[in-house]
Amino acid sequence: MAQIGVEERRARLGRRHRLGAGCHADDPVEAAASMVALHATDPATVHLSIAARVPDSDVAGTERALYDDRSLIRMLGMRRTVFVVPTPFAPVVQAACTDDIAVKQRKLLVKHLNEAGVAEDADACGRWLAAVEESTATALSLRGSATAQELSADEPRLRTRLNMATGKTYAAQPYVTSRVLFQLSAEGRIVRGRPLGTWLSGQHQWSPSADWLPGGLGDRPVAEEARVMLARAWLASFGPGTAADLQWWAGWTGGQTKKALAAVEAVAVDLDGQVGYVLPGDEAPEVPVEPWVAFLPGLDPTPMGWKERDWYLGPHKSKVFDNTGNIGPTIWADGRIIGGWGQPESGEVRYELLEDVGSDTTALVESEAHRWTTWLAGVRVTPRFRSPLEKQLSQG
Repeated sequence: MAQIGVEERRARLGRRHRLGAGCHADDPVEAAASMVALHATDPATVHLSIAARVPDSDVAGTERALYDDRSLIRMLGMRRTVFVVPTPFAPVVQAACTDDIAVKQRKLLVKHLNEAGVAEDADACGRWLAAVEESTATALSLRGSATAQELSADEPRLRTRLNMATGKTYAAQPYVTSRVLFQLSAEGRIVRGRPLGTWLSGQHQWSPSADWLPGGLGDRPVAEEARVMLARAWLASFGPGTAADLQWWAGWTGGQTKKALAAVEAVAVDLDGQVGYVLPGDEAPEVPVEPWVAFLPGLDPTPMGWKERDWYLGPHKSKVFDNTGNIGPTIWADGRIIGGWGQPESGEVRYELLEDVGSDTTALVESEAHRWTTWLAGVRVTPRFRSPLEKQLSQG
């Protein structure tokens, strides 16, 4: 069994994640493809993750790829998380991950409709939901694009209320609108389009998926074939990794993960005593890269690519992760985390190094901080999930 050590894993990360000097991507689509998918739970992450990998990119270029060229698409994917992926790869993600999520979420929504007394029993609630979905999809098709509010005006049943956590102090009666739109999105029928504000906004217009992809997401591979394709893409970008890493990242069962790795003919390698996997023929050392530094946003796909993170995280978890497992803005040097960054109200990028990295690396960090301050041009990005270090640096 070939051995792949920590230094080799870090060298691969610099080149394959387009972070190393001379390894940057040419455009937003290439940046997204290099990561398989970009995290999009926090809308700012998409723009900042691309800017870290395409240094001369700007917000307008990323928005053009998303909303004009539609070469990128925002969709629900692995672990019930929203991602941005290259549009041709969307059917793979849909079949490999999202279809299973849609089945589970439909059952849950019908249960909540039944508990709210929307119809006499679960079967009737299922029929009610199907009717509302069809009416909503038709209204969206007629409009071309629409907000949730506009669609609820076209289909008044979207204003039906649910009864959540009845009897609890946090009980609520939300409209069913967001749940129905989520379900239509999870089934690949509609997609999130332009934001309803700036690039930091989490509210989006909706459009039929066929407007992004000819035929929509209906023409997709069978689930088992799609899981093989997704596993292959993950290994190309994130390998070597363990089976547990892939299972966590994809949100699969152990059996699904094992079958996908076998179908890919993944090669087992020794990761300092653990069994990891790479693609066939990918055991050789990576071509070395020049020393590099990168500022990555919260929820960037690089640190969120593995379940087991000690090899790049070191002792810094309590500083850069929140208490629910979400990473904040981080500073990387040659494949490992060395610090974090944030912005006070004045908008400049502040940073703190968590270890002594020497004068040469510190100079690279200072230069990169200046680049980000210039790139952000006074726009203050507050991560949706805030790490202790980011909160500290954002004060004052």
